Amino acid sequence: MIVAVASQNFTKVTQHAGKTRRFLLFEAAAGQPVREIGRLDLAEGLAIHDFVGDGPHPLDQAQVVVAGSAGEGFIRRMDARGIVTVLTDETDPIAAVRNYVDGALAPAAADSAGPCGCHGDH
Repeated sequence: MIVAVASQNFTKVTQHAGKTRRFLLFEAAAGQPVREIGRLDLAEGLAIHDFVGDGPHPLDQAQVVVAGSAGEGFIRRMDARGIVTVLTDETDPIAAVRNYVDGALAPAAADSAGPCGCHGDH
């Protein structure tokens, strides 16, 4: 499976998935090493918080998005695209992906997203 990890600096898992424009892409499977396969550096307007429309999006290639935080709107929008959102306190991207693959991180539900005051229903 392909896992996109929110990472504004391409080194650590970062917060605010909806506003993130940089993601590390990993190939991950049970019993296999986690392998970085690419990076997304989204153009302005393509952060999910700003993205308008139902058309294709570069994150559509992922089955899972991992981030430090995400609002209800982001989680709902990813669900609608068939992408699972996972939240973690882990800052190491490979460790975060491994934790998900190993079952240590559960998918986030929109109604369990932490309030930060910046996420809406977009």
